[in-house]
Amino acid sequence: MYFALMITKYKPSDYEVLRRRCFELKQVGWKQKDIAFALGLTAGWVSQTLKKYREKGLDGLLARKPTGSPPKLSPEQLSQLATELNLGAVNHGFPNHIWTRARVNEVIFKKFGVSYDLTQVGRLLKKLGWSLQKPVKKARQQNEAKVKQWQEETILELKKSHK
Repeated sequence: MYFALMITKYKPSDYEVLRRRCFELKQVGWKQKDIAFALGLTAGWVSQTLKKYREKGLDGLLARKPTGSPPKLSPEQLSQLATELNLGAVNHGFPNHIWTRARVNEVIFKKFGVSYDLTQVGRLLKKLGWSLQKPVKKARQQNEAKVKQWQEETILELKKSHK
């Protein structure tokens, strides 16, 4: 007789319940392969679950948020970075006052010896309370009074002539 093992797809939040059920079935004498078949999981998963129980007890069966890699900068270093950025880009040897992600990454590397992907630099800046600011495109020699006069008079005349 041929039996096909069907592996069931579960949501991550279901696995704590499954780990507890796996443990309970083992306690009443079920074999690992039978537990795996009954729960629609692999024998390896059952084995790992029971190993977690042996090593950590019931705590080993609890759901945990997956951990990511540890941060490259400590909270103290992030605070120091904020202080450095507040000194301004020119103070760090850049030709103008504009902070870019690449420039921030350069400061991070010089001060702390670590480098980030530029998308991560953006996340760090957001964490520090900084937001994207685009420079206003405006000619340096622009005369504010003449611009205002043009907006109030010439634009109105152009609108009237196009009706």
